[in-house]
Amino acid sequence: MYNYKNNLFVRDLGIEPWVLTYKKMNNFTEQRNLFTLDEIWMVEHTPVFTQGRTSKKEDILYINNKIPLFNSNRGGKITYHAPGQQLMYVLINLKKRNIGIRILVSILEKTVINVLFNIGIKADKLLYNYNPGVYINNKKIASIGLKISKGYSLHGIAINVDMDLLPFTYINPCGFHKLKMIQIKDLVPNIKIPIVKNLIINEFMKLLNKYSKI
Repeated sequence: MYNYKNNLFVRDLGIEPWVLTYKKMNNFTEQRNLFTLDEIWMVEHTPVFTQGRTSKKEDILYINNKIPLFNSNRGGKITYHAPGQQLMYVLINLKKRNIGIRILVSILEKTVINVLFNIGIKADKLLYNYNPGVYINNKKIASIGLKISKGYSLHGIAINVDMDLLPFTYINPCGFHKLKMIQIKDLVPNIKIPIVKNLIINEFMKLLNKYSKI
């Protein structure tokens, strides 16, 4: 889907292994130039643990050999992805849009907060020990991890919608001991991924257009 107002492509990748998306995302960023349109990728991943650049071994509490573990070039620490968690990867030319990483993080947080508000959930904008993301009563519902390379952003945000949260107990999510995770289904039982997906896309593009200076 091409959005003329924001001058970007939206790609729905469905469900695919994290390592495949990771390779495609890095290849896209390495090969893009000043004329390459920005893209956002909507995807769910098969079960996987991923470690950010500041991950620590002690944040792995239990080894589950059925769930692969990969290192990532994003910021942050360890997290978990699985079907029922909606990811949005933002492949944005920050220089061209004249926005910094802090603004991008704010846009991602506001995107989730506004989406949750639209379906009747009040979320917190406050940071959990200065850790970016979105929280509900100190339980994390959305995680942010980014990398900036030559002014281009990679990775993005993961929103827990309707997934198996148990594997989060095998790790210290985002490096925080006893951090509890929550999902939209816990608060809106009839929620469906396609509804959340469409809301996220629309809200992100609206905010990106608001803050971009192109």
